[in-house]
Amino acid sequence: MNHVYLDYASNTPLLSEVKQAMEAVLDEVGNPSSIHQAGRGAKQALERARAQVAALINTKPEEIFVTSCGTESNNWALRGLLAANKRKGNHCIISAIEHPSISLVARRLELEGLAQVTVLPVDGEAVVSPEALKAALRPDTVLVSIMLANGEVGTIEPIRELAAIARGHGALFHTDAAAAVGHAPVDAQALGVDALGLAANQFYGPAGAAALYVRSGVRILPLLEGGGQETGARSGTEALPAIVGMGAAAEVARRELPERLQRVSALRDRLRDGLRARIEDVRLNGSWSSRLAHNLHLCVDGVSSESLLLGLDEAGIAAGLGSACNSKAMRPSHVLRAMGLSEEQAKGALVVTLGRGTSEQEVDQALERIPPVVERLRRVTRLTAR
Repeated sequence: MNHVYLDYASNTPLLSEVKQAMEAVLDEVGNPSSIHQAGRGAKQALERARAQVAALINTKPEEIFVTSCGTESNNWALRGLLAANKRKGNHCIISAIEHPSISLVARRLELEGLAQVTVLPVDGEAVVSPEALKAALRPDTVLVSIMLANGEVGTIEPIRELAAIARGHGALFHTDAAAAVGHAPVDAQALGVDALGLAANQFYGPAGAAALYVRSGVRILPLLEGGGQETGARSGTEALPAIVGMGAAAEVARRELPERLQRVSALRDRLRDGLRARIEDVRLNGSWSSRLAHNLHLCVDGVSSESLLLGLDEAGIAAGLGSACNSKAMRPSHVLRAMGLSEEQAKGALVVTLGRGTSEQEVDQALERIPPVVERLRRVTRLTAR
């Protein structure tokens, strides 16, 4: 039995172009900070990758700072922007559906007395209301951090409008775009944000490389102190092969994105319609007017998410529960709770995400295998309930 991978939101496979780019520098020993020939070669490779990432999100290369992962980028954005601008105040606004690398850091900053945090609600489609942001802004609001897209339910937020509101009140705006970059057009300039985080493993690059865009002129303090790499903003010897891989993945994404989105969204809709026709009592979650092209989020009545994931794995289908960072805990999704779903409604949640390598044949195989798994689990649930 062949295995069908439908968990691209948790990790994406390395492209052949990415592997080749990484292999080309794996044997290089130069440190980008060194001034000898080997170091200069490493520096050139680093700056080429930086320019490729900048081109993907329409920024200047000097506004891109490499990090190790999306979590680091988010931690740095919250801590660094608040610390650098504390003269204005310490009020920070986030949404109720943020990734833990935002929500937990905000909570920690509040416990440490370094921030006052307001959490904005979302509606039943996981959309943050611009009116709610307007009402939450205060004279001492330093930072607003709202994700560009929710990788769990697929909703794309109205970031351009939200950022304009924050800017009109003199607040900085950061967006976690890790779930969106490579899966939706992302233009940092058009969005009007001050900072934006992304992660290479979300768009067919390697784990271990990520970036934070910081608009020119915006003050941010370092999260990591040391040798002064990244113009002093982020110390630590750069992981050159991973960064070069990120650059190559960014270049491919910039070139392929329009065709990629059209093909994947058609396959996603085919899978959605087929599952709804074959399985009763299925709820679709998230916005369908503003949505990631590869994302399908379902709640299946009469089964538990854990049992469903394990049953699908036995049937050769790899799917997701929600944020990969939380899936092992098997806790009810904070995103679904924020959307107003009860624990009972949310317990059959399933996240299906397609990707560049997903084929029509794999979608058809998923349509053949998923309904029998659901029916078997529902039968077991009915028997145990007697």
